[in-house]
Amino acid sequence: MLHRTITVWTAVMVGLISADGLLIGTGIADITGPIVQINLMGYAMLEQIGGGLHLRLFSRAFVVQANPSSRPVVFVNLDAGMSSQLLKTQVVERLKTEYGSIFDHDNVMLSATHTHSGPAGFFQYALFYITSLGFVRETLDAMVNGIVQSIQMAYASLTPGRILFGEGILKNASINRSPLSYLNNPSSERSRYSANVDQEMTLLKFLADDGRELGMISWFSVHGTSMNNTNRLVSSDNKGMASVLFEQWMNGPEREVVRGPFVAAFAQANEGDVSPNTRGARCIDTGLPCDELTSTCARRVQNCIAFGPGRDMFESTLIIAQRQFEKAKELYRTAKEEIIGDVDFRHQYIDMTNASVQYPAGGPPAGKTCKAAMGYSFAAGTTDGPGVFDFKQGMLNGTWYWSFLGHLISKPTEDLIQCHKPKPILLATGQMNYPTPWQASIVETQVFRIGQLLIAALPGEFTTMAGRRVRDSIREAFTGALVARTQIPVKVVLAGLSNLYTDYVTTYEEYQIQRYEGASTAYGPHTLQAYVQHFAKLAKSLAEKSWLPAGPEPPFLLDRLFGFAPPATWDWHPWGSPFGTVITEPHQTYCNANDTVSAVFVTANPRHNLRHNGTFLTVEKLEGDIWVKKFTDANWETKFIWRRSKGFWRFFLHEAEIQWVVTSVGRKCTPGTYRIRHFGTAKKLGTGLVDFIGTTRRFTVCC
Repeated sequence: MLHRTITVWTAVMVGLISADGLLIGTGIADITGPIVQINLMGYAMLEQIGGGLHLRLFSRAFVVQANPSSRPVVFVNLDAGMSSQLLKTQVVERLKTEYGSIFDHDNVMLSATHTHSGPAGFFQYALFYITSLGFVRETLDAMVNGIVQSIQMAYASLTPGRILFGEGILKNASINRSPLSYLNNPSSERSRYSANVDQEMTLLKFLADDGRELGMISWFSVHGTSMNNTNRLVSSDNKGMASVLFEQWMNGPEREVVRGPFVAAFAQANEGDVSPNTRGARCIDTGLPCDELTSTCARRVQNCIAFGPGRDMFESTLIIAQRQFEKAKELYRTAKEEIIGDVDFRHQYIDMTNASVQYPAGGPPAGKTCKAAMGYSFAAGTTDGPGVFDFKQGMLNGTWYWSFLGHLISKPTEDLIQCHKPKPILLATGQMNYPTPWQASIVETQVFRIGQLLIAALPGEFTTMAGRRVRDSIREAFTGALVARTQIPVKVVLAGLSNLYTDYVTTYEEYQIQRYEGASTAYGPHTLQAYVQHFAKLAKSLAEKSWLPAGPEPPFLLDRLFGFAPPATWDWHPWGSPFGTVITEPHQTYCNANDTVSAVFVTANPRHNLRHNGTFLTVEKLEGDIWVKKFTDANWETKFIWRRSKGFWRFFLHEAEIQWVVTSVGRKCTPGTYRIRHFGTAKKLGTGLVDFIGTTRRFTVCC
């Protein structure tokens, strides 16, 4: 019924749409999963368990349709480490249930920002759910529900409009974390570019014909690792914060954050070797530079750490976010070129374990891809987040000890060893199928066309030069095959970490160095060329308007998944101190602009109610005789920190510390009378779930 209503409504509303016009819509919804007791996805550290919330995670959806009778394309930007095959399948099935054939895998693209501070457990391939102790239903459901809701909002809001294009250079927000690998690319190729990272930012501006400004997408390559592996708070990192800044700028400072109507997405691109830690890596024990090849200090990767531009990870996150925001704001103001033409898409599944590749004359020899395997330097981690034990980057030879342990799990065949050379295989993941396959064999590829713009869904982390080669191949294939020539240059955007995650993709030359990115290139040295060839095939099909078969269907493994993450059990409170009781009140007065207000409450497990599109806290200001909400847990200025109480009863009692910085990110401190409120849900033995509210005493801000 909803589908029919929306279709009829859309047809009526766009009756006067011009031949060159588009239908556009935007939507945003909460996808924050369990913020405590669950591993954070990204650094693969067992001990990095969520302990609260700094920034909520959101799904931002953009729907573009040529006319009411055509199928739209849907680009969704997720505040998440990556998408997954399981996640997209669940989203598409929900959409098909509600909308029929309008949405499917071929016209829905899920692209992640690559924050390393979101809840884990939404994967079906074992390599990616080990550190989360298996599957986490709460995480998956939170993401699916929010993504679907954001798409519903975007589709329901379709209106005649136009899209403007802008691009520019952002120089101070990223560095290459594997420059030695980059230098192994041909000098003739490197000479075409001014930097060893992509500094281009690409932006789309969504405008309704009635004058409303609806949204913005910008693509820029930089890792979501401003928040480092010591962090325990769920956070959308630099890209999520950039979205908050842009939406506050467009929606007004008085509107509650991430409540629209304007939706701003800071999307990911080819960030595989690109770090936000712009001060680079150094030895934390000596202050000296790390070894360039191995990223070690005294043979240990643990002492080689990269640092961002700020005094700590929070300030670094904000600085990198502000730099992306300021550039996007500049491009948004100056965007003039209109995107005009067809809306189309191509999608195909491919078997990445046995693809034959050819290179241009003078390039590497022909070859084929391999069953997946991870190299020794995969375990070394990166300067953004070092690994464990005695692993280091640049390892071209294994060790007897780790080979022995790896062989106990799965001994690589001789064919696999030869196929992956010079990578020494640590984990033969392509041979490992218990309890589920450890990595994907069937990979999803996809390209959208919106007029002269092509958006390629990269199923992993492509390095700078790898992404450039894919971009060039798409442009050349599309332009060369166009049936109707156009004077408007074709523009190609790379949407990183889209639809599923297959780890890293380096160039053939970078692979030979076997730093972290090369060791994590799962399908061997010819992985990139297989993608180059295939994305060119998709682009050619788009230009020719020719049909492509769907390809081999990937497995759906939900029924085989299980998890060992601790459940959210019953809650208890101290005798005489019910849930919501204030344990530590704020001070009575805060007169320093740099002050942080803190209050501690008796609380329950926040997993009982994720409070989607709600909040665990508010900071309220007294205006007349009315308390007005000023900040929530989606604001940068607040933190929600959950912990066990001290003493004998610590395993049964919990407390929440709420922090609020009195000066906003806009450097504004507003004097007045305030209070802090905490919202929670307790699971009480015998009575079920019970909501509660805690409220502090009044306090004064006199900055």
